[in-house]
Amino acid sequence: NPFQHRICQVFSTSDDRDDSMSFEDFLDMLSVFSDAATSDIKSYYAFRIFDFDDDGTLDRKDLEKLVNCLTGQGEESRLSNAEMEQLIQNILEESDIDKDGTINLSEFQHVVSRSPDFASSFKIVL
Repeated sequence: NPFQHRICQVFSTSDDRDDSMSFEDFLDMLSVFSDAATSDIKSYYAFRIFDFDDDGTLDRKDLEKLVNCLTGQGEESRLSNAEMEQLIQNILEESDIDKDGTINLSEFQHVVSRSPDFASSFKIVL
């Protein structure tokens, strides 16, 4: 999973910021990724996972990291600067309702609510 490090960061309650997880943290993570979790819970945690700098918004840097995670880190799969800029612009045009250049949690949840496959795809298969 290209987000494994980030998932551990989000669910870890360790004060050491070392991404270690207690058994309770692990259970919380499994609960969020289970079929029983609501779309609101899943979208909240997806937003937190994608908010790489933990500032409460998805800005251009977060979106670039997100795209790089999804497309792979290798040179052959990396988007050109122009392609990356166009993709980020398209994402912001579609998602940034208040046009402040970032996507907040409510904007993210609005976009996710229009994706019927989100809840079923945001899970861990054991």
